[in-house]
Amino acid sequence: MNPIYLIRHGKTEANLRHLYCGSSDLPLAPEGIAELKQLRYCLPPARFLTSGMVRTEQTLALLFGDVPHERRPEFREIDFGKFELHTYEQLKDDPEYIAWITGDNLRNVPPGGESGEAMTRRVLEAFARLKAEDIPTVLVTHGGAIAAIMAHAFPAEKKSRYQWQPEPGHGYAILEAGYREIP
Repeated sequence: MNPIYLIRHGKTEANLRHLYCGSSDLPLAPEGIAELKQLRYCLPPARFLTSGMVRTEQTLALLFGDVPHERRPEFREIDFGKFELHTYEQLKDDPEYIAWITGDNLRNVPPGGESGEAMTRRVLEAFARLKAEDIPTVLVTHGGAIAAIMAHAFPAEKKSRYQWQPEPGHGYAILEAGYREIP
């Protein structure tokens, strides 16, 4: 198997303000741009992919320059529906929000959105196709997509999807012999 590098996009205003943000196509925040400019990746030759969302496109350009790449929207983040761009504090008294976060929030669907289970299925189907292509790949994507891939690929680690979610601008290299954190 050729290596696959999973890199989370840089910080957005939604990250800084602790907003639910999945399907909203936000740019990087100035802080996110500054942090990415400090990172240095030394990766072997690979093709480049993004989810096609602005924040992943900007991250790719900041980390690797103006490189040819493909957009694969199946690697986009979960759609939080009605809860997009809101904080817990704004939503904590909303009965629909309480119903969503109560119980199995992987299966619960936010109004107008997508369940964690549906997002995971979408991402894992796309990842299976990516692995079958067997080309060294750098994928700039989202924390939820990376967490879904890593939890599936490395179940023996017994980490939750939250524990697998890398910091913005960071990620994992999936290798023949396992994985390593990057950078």
